[in-house]
Amino acid sequence: MSDWRSRALRPYKRTAPHRRTEPVPEHALEPGPREPAPPAPESSVVDAAVYRDGRRVSTPATLAEAYKRLPDAPDAMAWIGMYRPSEEQLLAAAEVFGLHELAVEDAIVAHQRPKLERYGDTLFVVLRAARYRDETEEVDFGELHVFVNPDFVLTVRHSEAPDLAAVRHRMEQDPELLRLGTEAVLYAIMDAVVDGYAPVVAGLQNDIDEIETEVFGGDPKVSRRIYELSREVVEFQRATRPLRRMLQDLSAGFQKYRTDEELQRYLRDVDDHATTVVERVDGFRQMLADILAVNGTLVTQQQNAEMKLLAEAGHAQNEEIKKISSWAAILFAPTLVGTIYGMNFDEMPELHWAFGYPFAILLMAVVCISLYLIFKHRDWL
Repeated sequence: MSDWRSRALRPYKRTAPHRRTEPVPEHALEPGPREPAPPAPESSVVDAAVYRDGRRVSTPATLAEAYKRLPDAPDAMAWIGMYRPSEEQLLAAAEVFGLHELAVEDAIVAHQRPKLERYGDTLFVVLRAARYRDETEEVDFGELHVFVNPDFVLTVRHSEAPDLAAVRHRMEQDPELLRLGTEAVLYAIMDAVVDGYAPVVAGLQNDIDEIETEVFGGDPKVSRRIYELSREVVEFQRATRPLRRMLQDLSAGFQKYRTDEELQRYLRDVDDHATTVVERVDGFRQMLADILAVNGTLVTQQQNAEMKLLAEAGHAQNEEIKKISSWAAILFAPTLVGTIYGMNFDEMPELHWAFGYPFAILLMAVVCISLYLIFKHRDWL
């Protein structure tokens, strides 16, 4: 592993040398700012707490107050959760905690791929959460940004999932784990995101089972549903695949930087769950491709059967037309002869001939029989 990646993955140590040494802005420490301050981000803050030795010691009312209390306790950490903050609120939080402008820009713009980046002593993590909606049978994707520093964890949530309140409650119920510091909070958040994929996997599996039934049932709308579900599976792959690399990168520095064994086990468990999800999602994509191919074959067979029926109906119609045309021609011959000799003219050949009538009858019969034999020979009759 390269040096820069090793430094990026180095676990945080709860020691004084890692504390920020740059001066803190005055308006972040004093209750009355001497110059106009940026809009306060507190309106988007869901919860803010300062922890020491794995237990909550205070609940600051503002971000500046949370940051101000950290120097009073060198082994304390702050955990602040923000929900859909505005650009001004994020910029204010970035100024209080000294966040890198590129990471803040990503958090403002959102729509980022899952990634793990290092900016000085702060780790920036992007996670894509997912939630399955039973009422619409669709998958909603959300985005979560996590700033992890030895002194604080700042989460910026752009969607309802994951439920970070449940994560915080779980960590507060386990002081031994929370005592391990901000990296333990990061792993707990990642675990919540990965665990949230399980209902989505179950929902997609159920949708695929329903699609298989619809395909063999001849539902004409199933092709559109296969396409829409394939798009959701592709989006799910984009959310889950980078997690394995992120978790592997975090694990790479365990031995070198003496990461706590409890955190190592925790991360390996998250990695196992993420691997299972990725494999299931990859399998879903292959299954949908196979189902789409089978559906195409069945549609082609159905179209061929319909075309065959149309051809048979056309052939039967042609046979009937042949019969009707043949009998029409046969009946037309005596009609023609009778019409000619039925004209009211005095000067006509054989008009006064004694055998004229029998000859006309015989002529009609000969023409009709001849036409009948010809049509019969051609299988028209």
